Amino acid sequence: MAATIAPPPTATVEADVARALAEDIGSGDVTAALLPDATDVARLLCKENAVVCGRPWFDACHRRLDPEVRIDWRVAEGDRVVAGTILAELSGRARALVSAERASLNFVQTLSATATATRAYVDAVRGTGARILDTRKTLPGLRQAQKYAVRVGGGVNHRIGLFDAVMLKENHVRVAGSVTAAIGAARAQQPSLPLIVEVETLDQLREALAAGCDRVLIDDFDAAARREAVRIAAAAGAARVPLEVSGGVDLEGVRAIAADGVDCISIGALTKHVRAIDLSLKLGPACSG
Repeated sequence: MAATIAPPPTATVEADVARALAEDIGSGDVTAALLPDATDVARLLCKENAVVCGRPWFDACHRRLDPEVRIDWRVAEGDRVVAGTILAELSGRARALVSAERASLNFVQTLSATATATRAYVDAVRGTGARILDTRKTLPGLRQAQKYAVRVGGGVNHRIGLFDAVMLKENHVRVAGSVTAAIGAARAQQPSLPLIVEVETLDQLREALAAGCDRVLIDDFDAAARREAVRIAAAAGAARVPLEVSGGVDLEGVRAIAADGVDCISIGALTKHVRAIDLSLKLGPACSG
């Protein structure tokens, strides 16, 4: 993981893990109780190519059930690994290793999926200057975790929720009567928050740039309109307002969008269409070698 990526808040990790373990273990792991409560070893195996993410949640799952567990990671957060890589080795109480297994794997397989998808998009636009952003289309209860995974994958976080930025869309413009009026109302009510404005036409773009905002979202513009939007924004002055593209973006077409000169490309699929990375946690003496 790059040194500039802040670790997730400890309170967030602990709360996520507490919910996951409570959901899975409930009143007690009746199957793990069949095992002797002796020391055992295990290894975490990645079965496909991936970008690793989720170590804080994995560790917290196991340490919550066995504070003395030893977890020796062989890879760093954000490392790109190939199928067959042993990610970590563990040593601890057998019952705790088994009880924490599913929850810990669920976190790593999900967050690695988001980091892996993000890295693919970041690699696809490398050299263009465009940044890959996430959206609020996250798994319920895991927004902070998935947005952390986007950062690990090399992406940039959009607004966290409905509280940390104002984002004007067509409904806001319709009610206000115009882009200019909507921007004026937003600035009056929330002067300190970033202001993002979605526009549907080039005329609305010109209006947003003239009224003043922090970013303009050009949603579902075709290539010709997108390139004209970049030209208009560049001609508006030295303090160029960044342009964001959203809607209908896939891995095959993202480079062409970036090459048109836009600044940001937001992609819901990074967190919404995740396919879990295939992992396993195997117990037994063979894992110690």
